[in-house]
Order: sequence, then structure tokens, then C-alpha cells
Amino acid sequence: MPDKIKILLIDDDEDDFIITRDIINDIPGRNYLLDWTASFSDALRMIDERKHDVYLVDFRLGAQDGLELIEQAIEAGSTAPFILLTGQSDRETDEKAMRVGALDYLVKGTINPYELERSIRYSIEHAKSLAQIQKLNTELEERVEQRTHELAEAIRKLERTNKSLLEAEQEVRKALQKEKELNELKSRFVTTASHEFRTPLSTVLSSASLISRYHSAEDDEKRQKHVERIKSAVNNLTLILNDFLSISRIEEGKIYNVPVSFDLPALATEVKDEMQGYLKARQKIDFQHSGKETVVVLDKQLLRNIFLNLLSNASKYSGEGEPIYFCTAIEAGEIRIKVEDKGIGIPEEDQAHLFSPFFRAGNVSDIQGTGLGLNIVKRYIDIMGGTLELKSRLGEGTRLTATFPKTAEI
Repeated sequence: MPDKIKILLIDDDEDDFIITRDIINDIPGRNYLLDWTASFSDALRMIDERKHDVYLVDFRLGAQDGLELIEQAIEAGSTAPFILLTGQSDRETDEKAMRVGALDYLVKGTINPYELERSIRYSIEHAKSLAQIQKLNTELEERVEQRTHELAEAIRKLERTNKSLLEAEQEVRKALQKEKELNELKSRFVTTASHEFRTPLSTVLSSASLISRYHSAEDDEKRQKHVERIKSAVNNLTLILNDFLSISRIEEGKIYNVPVSFDLPALATEVKDEMQGYLKARQKIDFQHSGKETVVVLDKQLLRNIFLNLLSNASKYSGEGEPIYFCTAIEAGEIRIKVEDKGIGIPEEDQAHLFSPFFRAGNVSDIQGTGLGLNIVKRYIDIMGGTLELKSRLGEGTRLTATFPKTAEI
């Protein structure tokens, strides 16, 4: 035997309750249980208990009305069907009932057992259908949300993949560019090496051949002249080889910054004295130090090489008797090294490329050099965390200033 359908009548008129009870009792099968409440608040409490299958709600409930009760009950989460009972039949009431959530409405005084049974059965089935639709809608929303999440995750994975592919492509391009630059560097190395080695080697060979011809004491002066030429050529070869070895060690990452504490003016004076044998006739290095402090914490060997390279360049590209200004300073939290000459200067159009390996300015083709000196200096300064500034005017001279942060405590 099927379960009885539980009905709650919400009506403030006891006579209406009796009439409704009698109509329900006349429904064939008598498969209904009727409860009754006349109170608006009690009705909301009983609806919240969800013990009934359907609610018959009178339109008039004292100072309040059935539409308001239906609306509040549905907002509170009730899913059972509501049937509105009204004293008159009109379209406006029908529309209001549907708007707040009632599934049907019946006109008092015209209700018969068949009509009430049909309305109850229809409303329950309709409510079940709505519940099923709501369930399917919720499931669909969950599936859409899940699919959206999966799609978003797929998009993120695709973006990561694309990013990885892009990064890989960029790495490949960088590697290819690096390989291209390395090949160009090797090509320039071979060309420069063959050219730069040829001149001093020819000098050594020709002077050695000529020395073998001088046997008497009267030829000592000529013999000594060629010995000096050989020494000079060997020194040039040594400098060229040192440049090549330095650039090779830099490319291989074998040059490291090893700061130590030392006296800056003392090192500068030592290098200045060492350079005396390489200067042109009547050239002189004018050295000065600024600032009360003299001790610094830098890589001493790299700085020594920087001094030698800058001073050698200043001498090479200046005429005989031209002064060379060599300055060190420890001021305002900085360590500055400046080498300035009054030589041939550098064309403005060449200055942007001057720190590139093997690059030589257009006005020095007749002066021997590898084009590596300033590149090595710049890279040493970069390794030490400093900066290098160039100022030059054609025919007036060149000034190079290296600056290092004074961060280490002395």
C-alpha cells in the first residue's frame, strides 16, 4: 500500500479547515493525511520541519497573506509544492501566485474532490520535476565548473609548454648566436695573429741574420742595435701572446675576482716605474692620488693588468715627448682610476665599437696592435663590478676612467 500523502492546510478560518477536510475525505482512495494550522509563524516552523508533501495556503492570513508566506518559505529552502487557496478567480492573483512560487491555485467554494486531487497530484509531480531539473542543473553547473577548471589547467599547461618552447627556442638562438660570434672571433683571431706575429718575427729573423755578418769590434754598435730590435720584437710578441691568453681565459670563465687589501697609490707607483722601459722618447707618466685613504679591497692582479694596459695604450697612441696623466682617487664612496693622454684620439664613429674584441679605430692602421687591449680591460672591470667611461676627441687625446664601488670594509 503506497504511503499516504501528508497535507498541511494553512488557513485562519476553522470552517474552511472543516470544509477542506470533508473534501479530502471524499477523494477516492482516501490516501491523504491532513494537518491544519491557523498561525503564520507556526506554518513557517512546520514547513521548515519538512514533514508534509504539499501545502494548501489561504490567500488571507489575518494581517498577512499567503503569498508572503509562500515567498518566505521558498527563500528558506522549501522544495515541496504550494497550492494557493483564494476567494476569487482572476488572472492577477494567478500571476502573483506563480511569481512567488506557487504551483497552482484553487478558488474556494468551487473546489471539489476531483479538482483538489488533480491539483495535489499535479503539484507534487511538478515539484518532483522541478527538483529533478534543479538537480540536473546543479550537476551541469558542477560539470561546467569542472570542465572550466580542466580547460583553464589545460590552457596553463599549454602556456607553460609554449613558454618552455619559446625559452628553448631563445636558448637555441642564443647558442647559435654565441657559436656565430665564436666563429667570427676565431676567424679574427687567426687573421690578427698571423698579421701581428709576422712583423716582430720578421724583425727577429732579419736582425739575427744581420748580426751573424758582424765579426769585428767596430761592428759592436750595429750588433747592439739589432740586439735591441730583437728584444723589442720579442717584447711585442710577449704582449700579443699575453693578450691572446687573457682573452682565452676570459672566454673559458677562468678569470675570477679575488679581492685583497692593498695600498692603491703604492701599486700605481710600482706600475708607473715598470712602464718606464716601454715609453717612447721623452714621454713621462705624471701620477697623482686624491683622497686621504690609500688602502682598497680589490683584485690586485686584475687591477695591475688594467693599469699596464691603459698606460701602454696611452704611450702607443701618443707622440714622443707627450705627457701621460695617471690618477687614482678614493672619494665619496668610490675608487676611481684615470689615464689620460694627448695623443691622436679616437674618431667619434669608432668609439661605440672600441670595446669589441679585435676592433681597431680607423686612424691606427699603421700602429701595431691586436685590438684586444680595451676589450680585456673592459671585461676585467666588469668582473670586478666596476664601470669604464671613455672620452676622446680626434687629434686631442683620450681619457679612460674606471670606477669601482667602495663597498668592502678596510
